[in-house]
Amino acid sequence: MTTPPRWNGPFDPASSDSDRGPGALSGALSGARVPVSRRPDEASPRTGAGKGRRGPADPVRALMHRHHDLCARAVDPLEIAAGLEAHGVTDRTAARFRHRDVFSLAEELYARVERAEEPEPPAAPAPGRALGVRMVLGALWLLPGALCVATAFAVLHVDAVGNAGNVGKDATIGLAVGAGGALLTVIALWLCLRRGPLRVHGSGRGGRIAHVLCTCWLLGYAAAGDWLLTGLLDGRSPYEAAPAAEAAVLLSLAVAPAAWCARWFAVRARRRLAAGRGLDEFAAGVRPLFAGVVTAYLCGLAALVPAARLTVPGSPPAAAPLSTAEAAVVALCGLLLLARLLAVHGFHRAALSGVAVACAVQAAALAMAAAARLPGAAPLGAPVARLTAAQGAAAVPVAACGAAALALLIHAFGVLCRASAHGAPGARTTRTASATRITRTAANRAP
Repeated sequence: MTTPPRWNGPFDPASSDSDRGPGALSGALSGARVPVSRRPDEASPRTGAGKGRRGPADPVRALMHRHHDLCARAVDPLEIAAGLEAHGVTDRTAARFRHRDVFSLAEELYARVERAEEPEPPAAPAPGRALGVRMVLGALWLLPGALCVATAFAVLHVDAVGNAGNVGKDATIGLAVGAGGALLTVIALWLCLRRGPLRVHGSGRGGRIAHVLCTCWLLGYAAAGDWLLTGLLDGRSPYEAAPAAEAAVLLSLAVAPAAWCARWFAVRARRRLAAGRGLDEFAAGVRPLFAGVVTAYLCGLAALVPAARLTVPGSPPAAAPLSTAEAAVVALCGLLLLARLLAVHGFHRAALSGVAVACAVQAAALAMAAAARLPGAAPLGAPVARLTAAQGAAAVPVAACGAAALALLIHAFGVLCRASAHGAPGARTTRTASATRITRTAANRAP
């Protein structure tokens, strides 16, 4: 009767067969001590095969197991390179794995990992149907501006009639028309943000609530913030509806160019991602696209300002220079567009930080003006008083929204020109979660 072999050394029979190398198995059966690690991806690219370990070093194997799902589902090496970049792998890291750059490392991973079975792609929609969907989306983007223009015209027309007749009855009618039109405009805006290129994927409930609250604050300040700040600094002042109506019309009309610019940028960036040959080439091609999108949107806003003036009675002439109040609305539009672009491509925290900073600056200005009315606290409101005396009350939102928009522009120019920002919707959130799960289980994966 043959005596079973005696197990020696670190080789453990309780471990899975996938964790044993062929050399370890033969050494164990012969009774020799063979130092075999339980983790096949333990070898570090810095240390090579590891101390006391036999066989050639394969530093890419650990990375291959860690990002196995990403490599198995990728359709080309550039998608793997984008995923590695999102996980913090740079060209310097690729050099540790004996590759010149991330794209070369991605090519090896793409060649070594077997492709996962992918479901058949859905049938392409008929050309007529796709054209109909685009027309419906285009009409939806124009709907908030049309509803807001009609509401402003109706309310101001009722007020003009009320000044010459029954003031109380016409004021009630104007209030009802304004409330109904504002509700319809908000519903249309919500539909625009839930469909098309302005839709945000993968945002938590807390983040959505915080973003909505900050946006509501910014819109509320655009409607009544200057009037409230002037009243706190100089006493009671009459409320003028024309500047608020012009701001509302300009904001609602800006939805259509914002959606068009977001769609144009996303489509062109994904085309370059599909045809690109490297991360540097992709970034160099996307930077002019992003700069062109921002420039086109600002030019569109410059064209919408005369249209808003012509719509709202009591506004400055169409050919007049841009006023400080209109500059504040333009800065707010730019801030909201940049924040939405960042949120759409997965950078929710940066988008929320930008709008939150603008809200904090506006709230601080109101708080300082209110504190200055207390006995002995007049110096607290001196900075705000000097700024409004020199540039007007609208200088506060210009400074708040302009500075926040500039910071978001610099940040977006860096992150939105990366390949990792232009995958499938919600790809950054999904890849981060899957990377955490794969990292925890990589130690038990077979080589």
